[in-house]
Amino acid sequence: MAGGAEAPLEAKTPDPLPYEGVWRFTAPAVDASVPQARHAVRDLLMRQGVPVSDDVAQGLLLIVSELVTNAVRHAALLSPMLAVEVAVGAEWVRVSVEDNHPYRPTALEADHGQTGGRGLLLVREITREAGGVCDVEHTTTGGKVIWAALPLTLARPA
Repeated sequence: MAGGAEAPLEAKTPDPLPYEGVWRFTAPAVDASVPQARHAVRDLLMRQGVPVSDDVAQGLLLIVSELVTNAVRHAALLSPMLAVEVAVGAEWVRVSVEDNHPYRPTALEADHGQTGGRGLLLVREITREAGGVCDVEHTTTGGKVIWAALPLTLARPA
């Protein structure tokens, strides 16, 4: 170029890594969907070659089991179908379960006299220990999405 000026460089976004993407599937809100969802997520992580540690993979699968179980137990009457989504980025993986029931659950404190009611508390603890985040959000259709995002590598203790 004349006068020594250089052409501005175009901003280039890096190509996604081979394992990055978003996958979503639906299932009926019935007990059989719990192991099916867990196996589908496990198979997806393996098929895509997601570099997830064994601890994080086991945590994700337990989270999927708990969230699908909650949808089956508490939302099936108003939401006969549920959706499971897996989103994988360069450094994180996010699993979510969506249903059309409007009730927004809260993580219950452990009551040692009951055998249930600890699913979201467990999800919150697994997520925290892995250095991730979780939340519940309302959908535009009046339902909810409960999600957890975990780093692909274990968080180092401070």
